[in-house]
Amino acid sequence: MRFLLPALAATLLGAGCATAPVPTKTIVIPAGADAAYDTWHYAPAVRVGDTVYVSGIPAGPGDDYDTRIRNMFARLQRTLEAAGASMEDVVEITSFHKEPKDTASFDAEFERFFAIHKEYFPSGYPASTIVGTTALLAEGAPVEMRAVAVVGAGKHLVVQRAKPPAVK
Repeated sequence: MRFLLPALAATLLGAGCATAPVPTKTIVIPAGADAAYDTWHYAPAVRVGDTVYVSGIPAGPGDDYDTRIRNMFARLQRTLEAAGASMEDVVEITSFHKEPKDTASFDAEFERFFAIHKEYFPSGYPASTIVGTTALLAEGAPVEMRAVAVVGAGKHLVVQRAKPPAVK
C-alpha cells in the first residue's frame, strides 16, 4: 500500500500534464477566389479543426434576384467543398438583406429567399440570423451570407424538439 499511493499520485499528476494538440488554422481559397486573399486581404474560408468559417458571400452574379441568390448558395457550396465540408455540415448562417425596409417587405423577400434556401437545405436546417442593412460591399448584391460548418456533422443529424407538457 505504501508504494501504491505514490505510484497512483504520479500517474494522476502525469495525466494532467498532457496537452491537447493545437488545431491547425487553414486558409481555404476556392478556385477563382485568389483576389479575396491576395488583394482584399481576407480568407474566403478558414478551417480550424473540423470547424469551417465562411466569409460573407454576396449574392450574384445574375440578372434577377432568384439567380443571384442561387449563385450565392452555389458559391457557398463550392467554398465548403474546398474546405472538406458539405452543405449538410452547415450549422449556422447569417444573411444580410439590403432591399427590405419594413416587416411586410422582409416577409415578401423571405418567401423568395427561403424557397431557394430549401433547395440547398432540404432538411437539417442550420441556425439562422437574418439582418436588414442599408448597404453591402458588392454592387448590385441584394444579400450577403456567411456560414459556419462542422465537417461531418451532417452525417449525424438529430432534431430535438421540446416534449409537450403533460396533460393533467
